[in-house]
Amino acid sequence: MTKLFLVLAAITGGTAVMMGAFAAHALKARLEPALLATLKTGVDYQFYHALGLMGVALLLRHWPSNGLLIVAGSLLVLGILLFCGSLYGLALLQWRWLGPITPLGGMCFISAWACILAAALRLPD
Repeated sequence: MTKLFLVLAAITGGTAVMMGAFAAHALKARLEPALLATLKTGVDYQFYHALGLMGVALLLRHWPSNGLLIVAGSLLVLGILLFCGSLYGLALLQWRWLGPITPLGGMCFISAWACILAAALRLPD
């Protein structure tokens, strides 16, 4: 899982850079400010959680059988897809039906960080 999470962290981090650049250069004059802010929120959260996923992958190098870390990494990936993906769909495609999906992604993020906390509390001193 370590390699998979590192690969996914690199992909999600790189695509966050692309989405941010696309928004700043190609969409700034085309999207209304509220939609641009929605897109920026998606980009920001994608960056934060790509870094979190990288951290989980690095922790798994030391504790490869830590189930909580594996669950955390999986939830981070799912959260990026649901939370950030729904915000991108809302901003770029104006698919309003994606609105209820965003909180599910947020719950994945919260749960992932809770798993990281639980894994940390179980580590030896």
